[in-house]
Amino acid sequence: MPAISRDEVAHLARLSRLALSEAELDQFAGQLDSILSHVRTISEVAAADVPATASPNPTTNVTRPDVVVPCLTPQEALSGAPAAEEQKFVVPQILGEAE
Repeated sequence: MPAISRDEVAHLARLSRLALSEAELDQFAGQLDSILSHVRTISEVAAADVPATASPNPTTNVTRPDVVVPCLTPQEALSGAPAAEEQKFVVPQILGEAE
């Protein structure tokens, strides 16, 4: 029995507002059924004593340590700006809406 039917794919497409042709519905139903079958197989193999992992390869965080360093003052940050007002950058209005 398939894990997902063609009608369920059509329903998901309608919910997602995707216009799928009849051929696409058949194609995606087969692909999704295959994916769900593989997930079911993997779920059956997974043992309760095996911890879940995102990757089989161990990873480490390679970020640098946080160090407090002096930063720009608002005046220094705005010194190169074409226009500034009340310690803020002034930019052209792009949405056409007034505040």
